[in-house]
Amino acid sequence: MKAIYDRELRSHLYGMTGAITAAFLLLMTGIYTAVYCLRSGYPTFSVALSGNFILSASFVYVLVIPVLTMRSLAEEKHQKTDQLLYALPLPLWKIVTAKYLAAVTVLAVPCAVMCLYPLILGQFGAVNYAADYGSILAFFLLGAALCAIGLFISSLTESQVIAAVISLGLFLLLFFMPLFAPVIPDTAAASLVCFLVLAVLAAVIFYVMTKNAGVSVCVGVILMAAVVLVYVAKQDLFVNAVPSILGAAALFDRLSPFSSGLFDLTAVVFYVTCAVLFVWLTVQSMEKKRWM
Repeated sequence: MKAIYDRELRSHLYGMTGAITAAFLLLMTGIYTAVYCLRSGYPTFSVALSGNFILSASFVYVLVIPVLTMRSLAEEKHQKTDQLLYALPLPLWKIVTAKYLAAVTVLAVPCAVMCLYPLILGQFGAVNYAADYGSILAFFLLGAALCAIGLFISSLTESQVIAAVISLGLFLLLFFMPLFAPVIPDTAAASLVCFLVLAVLAAVIFYVMTKNAGVSVCVGVILMAAVVLVYVAKQDLFVNAVPSILGAAALFDRLSPFSSGLFDLTAVVFYVTCAVLFVWLTVQSMEKKRWM
């Protein structure tokens, strides 16, 4: 496992992905620190890092993490070297975890540099170190969760470009999700339509992972039938269901409490759970490919 981790980490550090990730993160957080803290006279790094404004520093994740994770598994499949991974005397979950930890390590380097920012700001005023370092931790965990999502998407395709484009589109959706939630009608019928569309998307994803059209159709039909049955039996559950789910699933929006000096433990648990879930899904995706 350590050998795979070292190999993957070297590929990031010696290639452009690691440098691009670190440079963009430090550039953007440096700009926000200069503008919101030094120039405006607010010695609170958490406001610059996780402030509730649309062009926050976290938006840089949308741009750099697809680049960081696009080649992790897609390139292995494209070059057919994934067969060597299956032949290794290691459980597949250790291989996937090693690749994931390598990406997270690259992300941890600029976040470690950011830990110096509150110390610098402390030279110019009173700094709430607990709030600032809590924001940095949440910022890092957000990136770790997005890395897990990007790794999963990379496991679904052989093309780095496709993996990067899909990750970019999904991250944009997650970033602007708080704006989409109020637009969706809160009626039960609107939620029913959205859940049926999600059932179809789940069947499509299942087909991408298994290449089994018959089983994928059955999965889609079963999910759609279950949604309709629940709608008929308990229609009240569908009222305002989709906006509530979108609000709960908004990864980026969970940084907002940290800008007020609050440590939101539920956000931390959410990010860790999201990371574990998508690493597990990546393992399942690779397991399916083993037998194809």
